[in-house]
Amino acid sequence: MNIEHLGLFGVFLAGLIPWMEEAAVIAGILFGLDPVLTVLFAVLGNAITIVIFAYGANAIRNWIMKKREKKGKEPESPRLAKALKAFDKYGIYGLALLGPALIGTQFAALGAVAAGVKPLKASIVVTVGMVVWIIAFAWVLVVLGFALR
Repeated sequence: MNIEHLGLFGVFLAGLIPWMEEAAVIAGILFGLDPVLTVLFAVLGNAITIVIFAYGANAIRNWIMKKREKKGKEPESPRLAKALKAFDKYGIYGLALLGPALIGTQFAALGAVAAGVKPLKASIVVTVGMVVWIIAFAWVLVVLGFALR
């Protein structure tokens, strides 16, 4: 295993974390990783958690609400409220495109499912939105020639 493989594994792991997929792509490209592989590994990592959040949305939502109530807070978190508000305003496609910047892809998928979208559709649409963002970041970096090679 060489240093590039470790870097790509790091990009994959960062992609699993909400809001880190774009940062992982930026860091990977800046540190000289192959842009196409960097995007692929970030998308793969993030898509896994999108699917998990979409299919586990009801269970996760109930768990979060109970946890917040125990702490004396409002049951719905501000992130979920933001997701539902965005969903009402923009629908699933708008949420998929705005989600990565506003609330994170995982919470966009959770919000979409909580708003009534089937988990498979939410997973696919939010993943496509995330891919658009990641490719845009990678393209800008490559076109501008940013890399530490």
